[in-house]
Amino acid sequence: MGTYSKKYKRKLSVLSVLTAAIFLLTGCGQSEETVYQIPEDKKLIVYTAHKEEVYEPIIKEFEERTGIFVELKAADTIALFEELQQDPPGTFDVMFGGGIENFEECREYLQPYRVAETDQIEEAYRVEGDAYTPFSVLPIVFIYNSKLVYPVAAPKTWDELQTDRWKGKIAFADPNKSGSSFTALCTMLQVVDAEEQVILRNFNDALDGNISPSSGAVLDEVNTGTRLVGITNEGMARQRILEGEDLVMTYPTDGTSAIPDATAIVKGTKHLENAQLFLDFTVSQDAQRLVEEALLRRTVRNDMPEKTTAEDNRLKAIDYDVTWAASEKESILAAWDALQRSKDEKVD
Repeated sequence: MGTYSKKYKRKLSVLSVLTAAIFLLTGCGQSEETVYQIPEDKKLIVYTAHKEEVYEPIIKEFEERTGIFVELKAADTIALFEELQQDPPGTFDVMFGGGIENFEECREYLQPYRVAETDQIEEAYRVEGDAYTPFSVLPIVFIYNSKLVYPVAAPKTWDELQTDRWKGKIAFADPNKSGSSFTALCTMLQVVDAEEQVILRNFNDALDGNISPSSGAVLDEVNTGTRLVGITNEGMARQRILEGEDLVMTYPTDGTSAIPDATAIVKGTKHLENAQLFLDFTVSQDAQRLVEEALLRRTVRNDMPEKTTAEDNRLKAIDYDVTWAASEKESILAAWDALQRSKDEKVD
């Protein structure tokens, strides 16, 4: 289940005290209460799959620039998109974050909007019909523990993660919950030259029943040495490495996906103009500068130079099939779950 950010709940409480003050007006022997609340034209309800360190600077800057108050709910990608499909229209206004496979799958629930600076978005990331808007580019990468794994021994290809060499030593989050893990799984299926069921079975065997509880836990497990290698996205890896954790990031030499996450307006939104302003802001130069400099991610704009290192330039991006990943999501996850159940039954 999703939870409202404590920081933003506190902010709402403070704001409520300041703006919803009760004034007692006395006249003709009677008292009258007038309650001032946040005006509807200053509200925006955002559901986000981003971690706090990602959404906080974006939301904060947007609020300060516009005076719009953002009510925020954070949860894992899959849970939020299930809510998108199940909640009554108008429950929330914007979906912020999550792999574009999820947005593609849920197009019918999204309100198309062409952002003001569409021409400044890299053509490869523009979306047909403007159903959603790209936010940042997140290549899927490998990580390993710098103290426990020699660089020459670290896995370099997706094929290597299909073998017994790394059995029980790989950190990987549940693709039913983590959008980045689902993207990684689809990347593996598109890169490795084998039948889908064979790839899934081999990788499941290599995991040896170990599934990380979240995408963030993947990095925690590799950093502490609980697992030796992991699969994550470039932005999260860069952040942890900058913080001094015992991690090294590498790009699969046989290719990897480098697709954006996204933002979209939900059909039935009660705050359409504010939602449009938010989408415009997420791809503005100022927001995309935050994407690069604060979030250590790649920009989706075509007029900003990427801040990459020599290591980053080793990225070999594949032509990732988003439409296929979205249309096959249910069957891929069903096959994955069946293998997980089979593994559990063998353990029992």
